[in-house]
Amino acid sequence: MASFLRSRRERLTPDRPSARTPGLRREEVADLAGISTDYYTRLEQARGPHPSVPVLTGLARALRLSGDERDHLFRLADAPVPVPSASDRVRPSVRLLLDRLSDDLAMVITDTGDVLAWTSLAELVFPEIVGGNLFRLFFRSGAPSRIPPEDREDVARAHVADLRATLARRPSVRGFVDELLESPEFARLWAAQDVAVRRSDRKRIRHPVGLLEFDCEVLLSPEHDQRLVLHTPATTRTAARLAELSAGKVRSPWTPEPVFPSSA
Repeated sequence: MASFLRSRRERLTPDRPSARTPGLRREEVADLAGISTDYYTRLEQARGPHPSVPVLTGLARALRLSGDERDHLFRLADAPVPVPSASDRVRPSVRLLLDRLSDDLAMVITDTGDVLAWTSLAELVFPEIVGGNLFRLFFRSGAPSRIPPEDREDVARAHVADLRATLARRPSVRGFVDELLESPEFARLWAAQDVAVRRSDRKRIRHPVGLLEFDCEVLLSPEHDQRLVLHTPATTRTAARLAELSAGKVRSPWTPEPVFPSSA
């Protein structure tokens, strides 16, 4: 950590026009970080005390670290890496991917289940979830499930394990978890302590056109707070039924209005 701090300080351009050496002085970094010069000097000399999270945050700001550099500094100090809050706006790179999948069944979902964006085909297949929250719909709505009864236990376990992984990264979702714990099914599975981020899956959905089977691929943003979920027909029968649905030959009886607001 000492050598990393020194290298980041020396790369900065001083505002002083008469600077004779590269980088900021130690006292300048210390002042910007809100710590004493002696404390910062000892950190650079690898003889200082273990820095706290506020100190590391101040150093990252003072040294103008990028997000990756800040995370590296926290890891060097054996401190928990700060995780940003999930955004309710689709990241530009994720939006670009979704736009290129306009003819496919795809949607953007946060790590707490909020459905942020979707293709027209996704709205035809899942009209009850667009703009809503998957976890609330699954565990708290009381509405008839679109999941075949024999698949529900596995799907429920996957939902709960994924949300536990989210809580480990982002403790701020604790209130949302507490809300879901009012569901006996969720509480039972939560007690199992399973943890797993969902990255791929086989999914079966009951629909007026018939049973739909998909291979699902989940693309994560670097922060893992937004996922682009792509559903690919797993059978020729599903592909044919989707074609009929897209062509308007079969109308879905469900309203596209969301059942629940987002987790925010």
